[in-house]
Amino acid sequence: QVQLVESGGGLVQAGGSLTLACAASGRTFSSDAMGWFRQAPGKEREFVAGISSLGGATYYADSVKGRSTISRDNAKNTIYLQMNNLKPEDTAVYYCAIDLGSPWVVTTPDYWGQGTQVTVSS
Repeated sequence: QVQLVESGGGLVQAGGSLTLACAASGRTFSSDAMGWFRQAPGKEREFVAGISSLGGATYYADSVKGRSTISRDNAKNTIYLQMNNLKPEDTAVYYCAIDLGSPWVVTTPDYWGQGTQVTVSS
């Protein structure tokens, strides 16, 4: 059974930083692309950042590019999302996801975590 568990969310003031983590279990994930998505109240879930299976390729939504860094530690089956200069519009539930068998890009996630709340106050 594949499980993804996010952590690291919380309340932060605008301009602050947070680092989210997503621990995966149930299999070895070094062949699978993973990513972060978010969903704000009243809005659809949107892509935030993705990383290839070995970490050599990363990609970001325009809304977070230059302020966020996605990384992974395959020895720990964990991915991270460091977010800097946070803005109130970054407030959302953040989810990690995995695309099994896709080494480069998360196109159709097979599993999702339960989400972690990030709230940015102005």
